[in-house]
Amino acid sequence: MTVEGILYALSDPARVRLFIDLMASSCAQNCTALASLNAMPLPKSTVSQHFKILREAGLIRSERKGVELQNRSRWDEYSKKFGPMISGIIEAYAKELTAKQSKPRAKRA
Repeated sequence: MTVEGILYALSDPARVRLFIDLMASSCAQNCTALASLNAMPLPKSTVSQHFKILREAGLIRSERKGVELQNRSRWDEYSKKFGPMISGIIEAYAKELTAKQSKPRAKRA
């Protein structure tokens, strides 16, 4: 797990959302369970690619259960070393998301 790997993995809002969902989950999750982010569902192949990037960065661990990969956050393992940085990224993402949602949308003619 490197700073560069973490920054790359958390540079995509969909991956941040997946990681947040995994951190909040009390058990491992598969791609299908997390394929619907917000109101915009993502194709399973896209979610699988996001999981691959999170796994390669060391942020999640995947275990094969039959034909599915069960994913869980590795937050507990790395929170002492990288916790403030990851928390800062997640907080910044949450602020941006809140700001986007509170902006009035332009009316179309």
